[in-house]
Amino acid sequence: MADGALEAGFLGVRRSLSGRAWRWRPADAALIRDHQMRHDLSEPLARALAGRGIDTAAATNYLTPTLKAQFPDPSTFADMDLAASILVDAVETGRPTAVFADYDVDGASSAAQLVRWFRAMGRELAIYVPDRIIEGYGPSPAAFRHLQEQGADLVVTVDCGAAATDALLAARDIGLDVVVIDHHLMRGDQPPAAALVNPNRPDDTSGQGHLAAAGVTFVLLAALNREARRRGLFKDRPEPDIRQWLDLAAMGAVCDVTSLTGFNRAIAAQGLKTMSGWANPGLKALLDVAKSQGPATTFHAGFILGPRINAGGRIGRSDLGARLLSTDDPEEARDLAEQLDALNASRKDVEKGVIDEAVLSLERDSNFDPDAPAIVVAGDGWHPGVVGIAAARLRERYRKPVVVIGIDRPSDTGKGSGRSQPGVNLGRAVQAAFDEGLLLAGGGHAMAAGLTIRPAMIPDLRAFLCERLADEMVEAAGQDAIEIDALVSPSGATRGLYAEFQRLAPFGPGNPEPTFAVADARIERPMMLKGGHVRCTLMDSSGGRLKAVAWRAGETEMGARIMAGGGSMHFVGRLKPDDWQGRESVELEIEDAADPRMVL
Repeated sequence: MADGALEAGFLGVRRSLSGRAWRWRPADAALIRDHQMRHDLSEPLARALAGRGIDTAAATNYLTPTLKAQFPDPSTFADMDLAASILVDAVETGRPTAVFADYDVDGASSAAQLVRWFRAMGRELAIYVPDRIIEGYGPSPAAFRHLQEQGADLVVTVDCGAAATDALLAARDIGLDVVVIDHHLMRGDQPPAAALVNPNRPDDTSGQGHLAAAGVTFVLLAALNREARRRGLFKDRPEPDIRQWLDLAAMGAVCDVTSLTGFNRAIAAQGLKTMSGWANPGLKALLDVAKSQGPATTFHAGFILGPRINAGGRIGRSDLGARLLSTDDPEEARDLAEQLDALNASRKDVEKGVIDEAVLSLERDSNFDPDAPAIVVAGDGWHPGVVGIAAARLRERYRKPVVVIGIDRPSDTGKGSGRSQPGVNLGRAVQAAFDEGLLLAGGGHAMAAGLTIRPAMIPDLRAFLCERLADEMVEAAGQDAIEIDALVSPSGATRGLYAEFQRLAPFGPGNPEPTFAVADARIERPMMLKGGHVRCTLMDSSGGRLKAVAWRAGETEMGARIMAGGGSMHFVGRLKPDDWQGRESVELEIEDAADPRMVL
């Protein structure tokens, strides 16, 4: 493709209704041809494969990801063998052991894997999950003291602990051994622990830093089996088949938004196949209360099951998710699933209230600068369990880093969460704000961050972040484009085309879901749905039709243009199956639109 085509924008769109440019996903022409010949792929699919950076050598494992081909040697993880030895010792001696889990899906699915392995070995693990509001993130000296008082002699932290220096020092002082299983970035000196397994610790050589904690835990299960086998523990009992718990590993990989590449892609792909059997009573119960069905996909994990599991940690009892994924009792699973489903419904209401108040504050009050490189918005009483989701929604709306802070006046503190724009390292900026003394606590990674602040310091934080992120946002805004995999017509968007591109699944970070463009489509039968969604039908010049929906677009310029109907527009979005009344068709989930008469 000529460079001029990239400069001009796909279909000539250099500024869409959302303010973004459109362009072909870059792909090497020779590699496209090679993929076509070696793997018998159509040109669009070969282009999409090449555009994801998959070279000839990696294509087979990418198209058919297997654990056998990509499972890492557990011993390449620092302290993995040591952790396995300590835990198998605990199984053999009956040492009282508890698992301390983070309150999100990754923590719950990591904890459930360990609980199920110990149970298969004839032991039960106690589960402790901190309260998000009262205790905050990660282990604390008080929590470790409580676990010891309850009889624990050994604690395994999952999805947390790698940065809990004070808590681990306190555990050492009281004689409580702690094994840490984590994946978060580490800074400073390594905290004391009986073993610390984290592919992101500075001296780790596994090359698996993109794994979620659930993925690290799954590798630990392999190490546990190996150590137990070495000791002859399977002479009189069956060796646990850890593949049965791949569904839990996949839940963590998908819901923690990790890069679905390499071994992690194999976990997600094979884990979704395992999940599709719905053998885990907790996942099956959640599927039932959500009134969903069918083979498991990343949509099931990320948008049906995950939010419900998270709901307990956000606005309810934090241990509900881990208990649900650990139980073998269908009746208990049903009860826990119903509780989580109800909490998720409440969470949606709380979340909507925070977002509505935030938008009102931003767009009607004087503190909103449309040219500011970052947004910081705060409100009294905003629930700290939903500020992260609110920040994500507002980032989608304003396409810049957003920090949402809930203020608790009695304690004179604000708990905030931020989400960033690609190309802008928000976590680094929040850490810098903490180093400058603007925050009581703060940290994160490039795309997300959390913080605690005195309300009086919020204006200073806003000014600091705007100054700190200004240059990054200029560069990011220039790169804020939608990359397109294929151009289709309404008549050409078929179930067969959808199925063909599903060979690239599962989708997520590192493997974006294919984006399709539809040119010069006429809008028919636009309608506004409950929740601010917009639905319509797109028609091409030959009379072909394609159903389409734009989620949460009701108050946007794109939504208004669709609702106006008539004329023709360009659209980009993702194809989704449409099985209503057995039709086995597809619809387009619209991400963006442009007016052909106004392309820049």
